[in-house]
Amino acid sequence: MGKNFIGLDTEKTVKLADSLNDLLSNYQIFYMNVRGYHWNIKGDNFFELHLKFEELYNDLLLKVDEVAERVLTLGHRPAHSYSTYIERSEVSEQRDVCDGKQAMENILDSFATLIGKQRELLSLAGDAEDEGTAALMSDYISQQEKTVWMYRSYLGH
Repeated sequence: MGKNFIGLDTEKTVKLADSLNDLLSNYQIFYMNVRGYHWNIKGDNFFELHLKFEELYNDLLLKVDEVAERVLTLGHRPAHSYSTYIERSEVSEQRDVCDGKQAMENILDSFATLIGKQRELLSLAGDAEDEGTAALMSDYISQQEKTVWMYRSYLGH
């Protein structure tokens, strides 16, 4: 069992990198969906949601970069084509959503998918003794759980 240049089992990093690329694909589709919500939102809550969606897509863009850089840190190549993202993502592409409630429901569904994938990665990272990936996933999960609570409260759930 060989070690890579940061001291992790090379076989385990293959699985971690693949799972991170899967997460990256979901983040990219989610990011584009939220950009669309930001651009197309209409109605009474326009100003509030327009700003909230911008805040969210800026955060997602940072996470896209962090996940891709983590793949590189593990010694692998991040996925970088939209055809790959569409093929691998469980977050479904949304088009022409202009209703705030529908956009928020879609966001909550996307967070459920991401949080589940990040929990799986947390487990894989623990098995591989990969503290860097584990810390990143742990931070994302705790941050997003709070966001989900707030978005659900906004919707009256």
